Amino acid sequence: MYSVISKDGTKIAYDKVGKGPALILVAGAFSYRRFPQQVELANLLSETFTVYNYDRRGRGDSGDTPAFSVEREIEDLQALVDEAGGSACHRELLLL
Repeated sequence: MYSVISKDGTKIAYDKVGKGPALILVAGAFSYRRFPQQVELANLLSETFTVYNYDRRGRGDSGDTPAFSVEREIEDLQALVDEAGGSACHRELLLL
C-alpha cells in the first residue's frame, strides 16, 4: 500500500501495479481498492498500464474529513495525478 496526501491533509491510500502509461481507477460509491472485482480489473489493465487503484476518501485505508464535498474528491484525484506524473487524460471505460 502506498499513500498520498490530499490538499486538505487527508491521506489517500492506493495500490500500484503494472508498467506503462498511468491509469487511475476511480471506484464506485460503495467500493474500495481491495474489492475483488476492482483488484481483478487492476490486474487485467496492468498488462498495458501502470494502474493506480485507490480508496476514495472515507473508504478502506484512506482518511476522511467531515462534510463531504465534490471539491475534496477532485483534490484527492489531483494528488494521485501528481503522483502518477502530473498530467491526465480523461477516458471512460465501460465494462458490460
